[in-house]
Amino acid sequence: MPRARDLGIRLGHGRPGPFNAITDVAGVRVGHTTLTSGNGPLVVGQGPIRTGVTAIIPHDGDVWREPLFAGSFSLNGNGEMTGLLWIEESGLLSSIIGLSNTHAIGVVHDALVRSAVATTGVHLPWTLPVASETWDGMLNDIDGMHVRTDHVTAAIETASSGPVAEGNVGGGTGMVCHEFKGGIGTASRVLPPEGGGWTVGALVQSNYGDRDQLRIDGVPVGEEIGLDELSSPYGFERRPTAWPEAGAGSIIGIVATDAPLLPHQCVALARRAALGAARVGCYASLGSGDIFLAFATGNRGLSSEESPVRPGTTVSSEMVAGAALTPLLLATVEAVEEAIVNCLIAAETMVGRDGITAHALPHDRLVEVMGRYGRNLDPSGGV
Repeated sequence: MPRARDLGIRLGHGRPGPFNAITDVAGVRVGHTTLTSGNGPLVVGQGPIRTGVTAIIPHDGDVWREPLFAGSFSLNGNGEMTGLLWIEESGLLSSIIGLSNTHAIGVVHDALVRSAVATTGVHLPWTLPVASETWDGMLNDIDGMHVRTDHVTAAIETASSGPVAEGNVGGGTGMVCHEFKGGIGTASRVLPPEGGGWTVGALVQSNYGDRDQLRIDGVPVGEEIGLDELSSPYGFERRPTAWPEAGAGSIIGIVATDAPLLPHQCVALARRAALGAARVGCYASLGSGDIFLAFATGNRGLSSEESPVRPGTTVSSEMVAGAALTPLLLATVEAVEEAIVNCLIAAETMVGRDGITAHALPHDRLVEVMGRYGRNLDPSGGV
């Protein structure tokens, strides 16, 4: 699938990593299970099915027994991400991260517990996994509960480093963004050696936004490619009375870095992830769940089976000091911004339940609009 830089669109000033993905942070892996079947009228329990699961594995060790420093931020809370109370209390992430649809969050949570037990045996007294969601009921038979434990397991088992599939995949399969087809997107930034040389990667599940609010590199793309040109999926006939208003939805953003950050610094990155979404046009409508989680691998070894943290013990850690954190904050903003745009460009038109159609953002029109607003597109891909 094409991405922003394939169209010559360069966002921000930072340099992406080799994959321009969250997997540029060493040890991070991503896997998807995509579920699509059926067409026509909605029959609850049968379909049409347009959903899936995305799994993010934070490092290459035993994630259940080797925690990482982490922090979160909720821009608007009409959504869910399990495990955040413990992350807030302890500053630690000890979980694979699972993304899916709203009504599958319990299944994903339970499947992650099963994964922890299978990995560690019965030696963990408890686990509080991180499972999060956005609502795909516009295109998907969300009440049919089609996501199962084996789908979560498959996403985990197929997770890999390297390039990450985007658009209509995994948890993003049935999602809509700025009234275009949305889904999964990812991007990264690598700081120069004098800035620490650290990497920041972001992955988003984008399912939010009004068409007329969409901005790409400051260009009012949503106004230029309006509803008179490509209709909104909200505009179909026989609209359910309980249907969310246009622009409602959610975005989940996961930020990873290899910098040695402490929990409060991870919170700072999670907050800046919201600014990246704002650059594209997210204003956190009351009907939207806009939740961001950041974790740092730069202090690996806080605890493990070989060196568990027990009462009375201490561990040593490092931190990025003072103004050295600022480049990481900017890198987060840019990575999240580009991840959302990559999602929109990679996503393909999808026909879902009841024939509802979420149109892809048309690449030719996007390039034409960007050029007309004076953005000199880079034929080398903008890298």
